[in-house]
Amino acid sequence: MVSGAYNRQKGAQFERELVHEFRKVFPGEDVKRGLQYRSGVECPDVECPLLWIEAKRMARPNIRAAYKQATDACPAGRWPIAITKANRDETLVTMSLEDFKDLVSVYWAKVNE
Repeated sequence: MVSGAYNRQKGAQFERELVHEFRKVFPGEDVKRGLQYRSGVECPDVECPLLWIEAKRMARPNIRAAYKQATDACPAGRWPIAITKANRDETLVTMSLEDFKDLVSVYWAKVNE
């Protein structure tokens, strides 16, 4: 049987891994884990520019629930995303099609300046 403490450690390690990955994407920006003693409404699991990240690492993460948590708490001006990883599986990013199109259009406009 897997304990709750083990699952919390696994989730915290996943968040730390994401912090390292997003520091590569946003060099010089303050990327860090959110305040974990909060309910999650005030801050995301990983704090970084542009994105509101909810991270879930477990045997079978509920992707829709993680995404709903992100969208319910996300402030205006940021894109809500859920980053999930099932055991021995690849990491997935979930966002709405509209938000994805917005993100791509921002990138495309910058590339074509």
